[in-house]
Amino acid sequence: NFLPSVVTTSDAGAGVGYTGIRVRGSDATRVNVTINGIPYNDSESHGTFWVNMPDFASSIESLQLQRGVGTSTNGAGAFGASLNLLTDAISEEGYAQISSSVGSFGTLRNNLKFSTGLLNDHVEVSGRLSRITSDGYVDRASSELESYFLQGAYKDDNTLVKALLFGGHEITYQSWYGIDKATLESDRTFNPSGIYTDENGNTQFYDNEVDNYKQDHFQLLWNEQISQQWNTNLAVHYTRGRGYFEQFREDEDFADYGFEPITVNGELVDTTDLIRRRWLDNDFYGTTFSANYTDDKINLILGGGWNKYEGDHFGEIIWARYTGDSDYRDRYYDDTSTKTDFNFFSKMNYAFDNQWSLYGDLQYRRVSYMANGEDTGLVDDSFDFFNPKAGITYDLNQNNNFYLSYARANREPN
Repeated sequence: NFLPSVVTTSDAGAGVGYTGIRVRGSDATRVNVTINGIPYNDSESHGTFWVNMPDFASSIESLQLQRGVGTSTNGAGAFGASLNLLTDAISEEGYAQISSSVGSFGTLRNNLKFSTGLLNDHVEVSGRLSRITSDGYVDRASSELESYFLQGAYKDDNTLVKALLFGGHEITYQSWYGIDKATLESDRTFNPSGIYTDENGNTQFYDNEVDNYKQDHFQLLWNEQISQQWNTNLAVHYTRGRGYFEQFREDEDFADYGFEPITVNGELVDTTDLIRRRWLDNDFYGTTFSANYTDDKINLILGGGWNKYEGDHFGEIIWARYTGDSDYRDRYYDDTSTKTDFNFFSKMNYAFDNQWSLYGDLQYRRVSYMANGEDTGLVDDSFDFFNPKAGITYDLNQNNNFYLSYARANREPN
């Protein structure tokens, strides 16, 4: 939040639950986020949903924000910025830690962290459990967030292997809608989500207008120092996500949900109040890799990645005042999508002397979409991108340098 050109926001108004980031005015869809070099942005919307990883900062060794297009080593596609998070390093000593904090609007955060320390000079196991709850500043904008983090690591003189398992479960009352200026001035915390009129004409709010989502991540990271000049990195990953948001809807048309009109007390009925859940059920997996050569003048990196996303979108009716011929949890839409993303890059820094250095970065990227849905029809499309970057740096002295750079970025549509 306090880095230059960065603005953060919170739907609930208290910094807990759904939060967002903008860098230089670019929203989250144009900020490339990686965790240990592995892409985190949602493959379809390009957004970053931090709410699915509650309290993840408690397991972070460092984060680096690079404004602008960024280098290929920080992810395949960015306009506004690249943000790379590195999870906890190996702890030489064992420890156990309990942390609790309280704040405004009923906010409570608790976590438990531990590490075995380095066992037999080679192996460490560490982990974290967290729970965060908040009532939110905005009306009914409550959050109930739980997360875990488990890491096993092995190291010797030339090898570092880490296996990570982390994830979270969030239940947040929806508070992502806006309000007009007049309402903001008269009732600043008003939340229109879940509003409906009951049979007696009274305004009510549905008490379970929530977003409910689980996400689990697995990462296997292997770094090998082959010689004094060469080292390699290989990572494989898998992310499993599933969940829904629930809505109370008034006077919905039967036709939008595949219902046939029915006759009630001699009158034709073709609208109904109902409660629906709109689901996401997705898998994301792949690999990233790189080889790095370093000597006195040259730093060369060859790398890339291959990732695949498979997502299901479907809607269920869990209650309706009038339904006609339908069963519980009939799907009123059912769409699937697949996205494959491959990239390869080479990046080199060359030092002419102690003051002048030059760098070049060439990246090829191919993105393929396959999707089907009643609204979209069949989508089958591919994109090929070439992203060149170059620059020169002059070090005037230990405290000052000058640089000139050029970068070109291409990005697929969401």
